[in-house]
Amino acid sequence: MRVNMQQSEIPTPDCLISLENVTKRFPGVLALDNCRFDLMRGEVHALMGENGAGKSTLMKVLAGVYPKDSGEIRMEGLPVEIPTPRAAQALGIGIIHQELNLMNHLSAAQNIFIGREPRGRYGLFLDEEALNRQTKAIFERMRLDLDPSTLVSELTVAKQQMVEIAKALSFDSRVLIMDEPTAALNNAEIEDLFRIIRQLQSHGVGIIYISHKMDELRQISNRVTVMRDGKYIATVPTATTSMETIIGMMVGRQLDSDGGSQAMPDTSANDVVLEVKGLQRGSLVKDVSFNLRKGEILGFAGLMGAGRTEVARAVFGADRVDAGEIRVHGAKVAIKSPRDAVAHGIGYLSEDRKHFGLATGLDVKTNVAMSSMNRFLTQGLFLDQAAIRATAQDFVRQLSIKTPSVEQPVRLLSGGNQQKIVIAKWLLRDCDILFFDEPTRGIDVGAKSEIYKLLNTLAEQGKAIVMISSELPEVLRMSHRILVMCEGRITGELSAAEASQEKIMQLATQREEKRDDQRAAQAA
Repeated sequence: MRVNMQQSEIPTPDCLISLENVTKRFPGVLALDNCRFDLMRGEVHALMGENGAGKSTLMKVLAGVYPKDSGEIRMEGLPVEIPTPRAAQALGIGIIHQELNLMNHLSAAQNIFIGREPRGRYGLFLDEEALNRQTKAIFERMRLDLDPSTLVSELTVAKQQMVEIAKALSFDSRVLIMDEPTAALNNAEIEDLFRIIRQLQSHGVGIIYISHKMDELRQISNRVTVMRDGKYIATVPTATTSMETIIGMMVGRQLDSDGGSQAMPDTSANDVVLEVKGLQRGSLVKDVSFNLRKGEILGFAGLMGAGRTEVARAVFGADRVDAGEIRVHGAKVAIKSPRDAVAHGIGYLSEDRKHFGLATGLDVKTNVAMSSMNRFLTQGLFLDQAAIRATAQDFVRQLSIKTPSVEQPVRLLSGGNQQKIVIAKWLLRDCDILFFDEPTRGIDVGAKSEIYKLLNTLAEQGKAIVMISSELPEVLRMSHRILVMCEGRITGELSAAEASQEKIMQLATQREEKRDDQRAAQAA
């Protein structure tokens, strides 16, 4: 694949920001490996890559959230250090995170100038009139019809996003970082956002735009930089580069040599153990239907915000749903809470194991027994500690959990061993249906291999597994079938034999309007 890699190599007088050879390490992880990026005045520069590619880490370095370990940042040609977010703001660098950071009980104006409010006589009292006047001036610059005194809680998500942009502009930002800015917006709201972006461009503001939505990038960006596995891959002009080329750069790594190429056993004739029909939860889960068979690993793929975790939480009863039907072994069931799900043989291993899967301050044996305490009660009152200890020791042996003893606090174990304890907890509960949400996130390669073997063993024993993963090689390696989601909907199903990284990425970026256009073209 030949791409133009010269786009960002020669700084020009119009270059606002350039990053060269930026490296960032976390314990056990090389998050950024000699990365580069540059932004021109009045440019929208898209930053793309799979989940975990390093995009957000690079932007957090630029925004002063993380200190870089090495490399150089230049602003308008001069080297700068950005040790804190305040330092970034002083340089005119603003960031709008995907998760909006506003206080609902305050007005739009109060959110924009919090900590910097204009004061009245003697500096004792806030000058609300001046506060609203200054905010109105920013809104007028943005051509935004919004009352500065409106409480944030009364605003739509789109308007809240505009308040965040206004807050960044109040610092006279010359560089604006937008992380998935349209994730919760409808088409009309997206057009409004694009209008403001183009207006900012006309005033020389440079915008770094992180998104997975290819059609949006075609509309709004001038250049695209692709990252993969913490490395800079290339910078290409948007107008003359095909979506297939960009996807190819995003997913260019090879599958692990010890997996992904073997033929998966056919499970299509196995009994259906879980059937989900018409699952709906606001705009996060839209009419999702699927089935899961005994002995099958069903992969759920998609980009950040696609709705995969929301589906799992809805089936498990962790989140209330608006509509839908769930059947377990053919029988319709009502799952209103996780307790109901567990009673029907469904277990859920959250992507955030430390907050939702483990009590990290307690020891190994207690965590293993946590979801099955009733079976260890004697006379209905007292816990049989000897039985709990023996059961935990059995699982430590079976799963090769590395711990000095079952009395060891879980917080002192590695991520891989913590994950095995969560698995042990649900195996002890003897769940037939298991949702694994990002089962190998944050664990090393050796532990990953052990988790893979364990999942395959469970499937061979007849357990039915849904595996949610952002790592495409992992999905391809482990799944008998793959469902792909985009913006709350299932956009396609692939068998193990036909699946590829490119096909998954195409489905993962297939938005609803795009599908409507395709249907219309087919009908014509």
